[in-house]
Amino acid sequence: MTQTAMQQDAFDQPPASDRTAFEIGWDFAHCRLTPPADHLHEGHPVRQGWEAGQAVFGLRTLRATVHVRKWLRLRLGAWLRGKAFEGVQVTPNFLAQIDVALCPITGDTLTRASGLPSDASVDRVNNDAGYAAGNLAVMSHCANQAKSSYDWRDAASFARQIERGGLGQIDGLDAGAWARLAVLMSFATPLSHAEAAHLPLLLLPPARLRVLNPAQSLQVMLTMHFTQPGQTPRLDALSSLFPAAVRTEFHSFMTTLLARRVAAGPQQDVATMRRTMAAAWAQPLVLSRWQRLVLRLTAACSERIVNLAVARGLAGGGLRCLSLAQATDGWALATLGRVAGQDVALPSARAGGLRASHPSPHPSQRPPAQEDASMRFHLPSLQPGSVCTALN
Repeated sequence: MTQTAMQQDAFDQPPASDRTAFEIGWDFAHCRLTPPADHLHEGHPVRQGWEAGQAVFGLRTLRATVHVRKWLRLRLGAWLRGKAFEGVQVTPNFLAQIDVALCPITGDTLTRASGLPSDASVDRVNNDAGYAAGNLAVMSHCANQAKSSYDWRDAASFARQIERGGLGQIDGLDAGAWARLAVLMSFATPLSHAEAAHLPLLLLPPARLRVLNPAQSLQVMLTMHFTQPGQTPRLDALSSLFPAAVRTEFHSFMTTLLARRVAAGPQQDVATMRRTMAAAWAQPLVLSRWQRLVLRLTAACSERIVNLAVARGLAGGGLRCLSLAQATDGWALATLGRVAGQDVALPSARAGGLRASHPSPHPSQRPPAQEDASMRFHLPSLQPGSVCTALN
């Protein structure tokens, strides 16, 4: 091949965004599905990929399950908005693993493709990161719409505004829902140790979500010990992981949680037990005793305790440690979740809806979070019937 021909081939290569759209169209064809009509006009890269795929696959197509359809819609939406999409781990099988029956924010039973606000929707937990494993959760369309481009500080501010002003709801969510949304988003947002320590665990992390903050990882690990049917925490073994100077605070906190678990009665349903223990965190005594413990620890010490618990089999099944690089692989944090090479605009206030009276600054304007923790924590889904099915 001559140099001129090589230069011409390089010149003819489509831009990365068009290649992504072509691949999406190709996969629509592979599943024998038709892309939305908006992407079928002449010359559109999605249509080009779809037609090329039809010519190759013919009738030899894959089964279009509900999670395959959701995966294609998610990829198409990410491409349209210039958001990064990590395609190695985020697959239809992954979306099936993170699926839930109830919205973690509203508590409503999720519907499927009914056109109702309760329809299941997949969204990023941290809006300043891409569509990647560990940063995705299923919630209702109503909660997803309310979440919009807000961050966890906005959500917490909305909860406070409703409680102070008796507003009832903001964007369709009450104070409790906004508070749970704030906690959910905080899991995937790097925080200082003090910030993470002051947040109540109003919901347990959904399956496959990555908890970036060591204080919250410790909080989750200890709480999960009270969600296992027929089991009681091994307090002496767990206590030995903590510095001697804080073991009194540890026992005080754990007995407070135990009292809430006993008061709930003999519940054998794991999902109900998870909700019971999350509700316990709304009680001031639980939060105050937790803070008395965790604020005497550092982020590094909290991380060490969780690491030891995992290594000694005291953390329960399904909890594993990842490096920060592994935990945020594909998140595109450097570009705020956008495809590399595209302009990154600072987020602007959304039209309509009540904004916080003191909106939080853009992440690039905030002081950096503590960097003394090198490991982050990941909650994978487990097989039904295994010991720690509470992570499902």
